[in-house]
Amino acid sequence: MQEPTTQTIAKASQFAALHQNGPLVLPNAWDIASAVLVQDAGAAAIATTSAGVAWSLGVPDGNSLTREQAIEFAARLVAAVDVPVTVDIEAGYGETADQVATTVSMLAACGAIGCNIEDANGSTLRDVRDQSERIAAARSTADRSGIPFFINARIDTYLLNATSSSNLLAETAQETAVRAQAYVAAGADGIFVPGLTDLSALRILADSIPVPLNAMSGSGGPSVGQLSASGVRRVSVGMGLAQSAYAVARTAAAEMLDSGTFDSLGESVDYGQMNALLAEAHRR
Repeated sequence: MQEPTTQTIAKASQFAALHQNGPLVLPNAWDIASAVLVQDAGAAAIATTSAGVAWSLGVPDGNSLTREQAIEFAARLVAAVDVPVTVDIEAGYGETADQVATTVSMLAACGAIGCNIEDANGSTLRDVRDQSERIAAARSTADRSGIPFFINARIDTYLLNATSSSNLLAETAQETAVRAQAYVAAGADGIFVPGLTDLSALRILADSIPVPLNAMSGSGGPSVGQLSASGVRRVSVGMGLAQSAYAVARTAAAEMLDSGTFDSLGESVDYGQMNALLAEAHRR
């Protein structure tokens, strides 16, 4: 296994520490241009969104990316920015624990310092024991890499069990807590529960686990300050930024074609600034 650079080890340690001083705010990037813009805006680290990355490469979200595509993109991203990079690897790009471990090994080798691994298997949840074995394999491989690699275990209970029933909500909360404890025991450094924005429920979950809790928010959702007050130590937006960017493209295109006007293009990134940021990234 390739020896990690001193710089990569330092970035990994820095990334872990950012959770303790949190909340760590991660506006998710989906390509190199968005990543350099996020870094220029002041982000202390870069996190990817698998949906956005998939869309940028012309494929749908949902494990359509190949491992090779995901690693190639991660390597390019790590080379383009100065800050730590954590990568959304969906379910790990493999059906077995060993295959997930291979993905993590390749990711660490290209200089990434962390990843998200989800417990969804299509439209269902993986068995807790199965997912724990996958996380444990990722942990073991990451430890052998020599990098204090941050494994963020994503729990999709709320995404897959959306309901307003109080009984089902209570069952979902209980299952989430069970999975969180199991994944931490398997070696996860953080717990991520997308779809959960109830501040009281987030506080209960944050208090029940010994690792940082990651929550996802967006337009109309809780603010960073509210999430932090509820014990959340990492805040991301998933595919939110990518969706907003693509919404502008669709709106502007429709305006041009329908009315022949260009008002939707009023707010844009300066050409010179964008070119300069990418030129700097290209020189690294």
